[in-house]
Amino acid sequence: MLKVMHSATNSATPNSQWEDLIKLPAPNSVQWDNIKTQLDLVLLALETLTGIGSEAMLSAAIDLNLESRVPDRVALWRLRQSNPLRKGQGGRKKLDVEEARSLVLIICYLAKQHQELIRRAVGLLEQMAENNQEPHQTALLGDYIDAFCNTYQERMEEDEEISTDLLTHLALKLLVDLLFYSAPGGHRRLWLALLDRSTKF
Repeated sequence: MLKVMHSATNSATPNSQWEDLIKLPAPNSVQWDNIKTQLDLVLLALETLTGIGSEAMLSAAIDLNLESRVPDRVALWRLRQSNPLRKGQGGRKKLDVEEARSLVLIICYLAKQHQELIRRAVGLLEQMAENNQEPHQTALLGDYIDAFCNTYQERMEEDEEISTDLLTHLALKLLVDLLFYSAPGGHRRLWLALLDRSTKF
């Protein structure tokens, strides 16, 4: 998997990536809640692996000419609060298709910036699986899993069905997904994954 990711190059501009997303199907009304959840969880995985925060996301929005859609911390917070799994009643808003496309481009832009770290983490995950060892035994994966699980529990509504094992599985799945989103065409992969998983999530 990592070898394939190494061989690709990316010459797409932010404008051409936006045009790409416009050409892809838009979600229907039934898919929106799951899409809002998925986008927030992908951002959560990126945050907890790399340590980035809202400043990096807003800076990415400026670099991608998306500041009119994601102008400040409050707007970003409201977009993420649209995830129906989030705690708290205030601040939730409807996420429109342009805001969803903007979050997709921001995620892929930041994943590309941190591709080396993501690649190293996925490489460790593959190595541990080959040796039948637990991912927690490496510092990088252990810290990531702990941070993901803790942050998830802080931000999301309590759900008795979400065990630590399920959260660990989710964290590792999102980690592997991030590697693909960091590659050329990652924005298309993420958008199509959102549509596909919105009926299965």
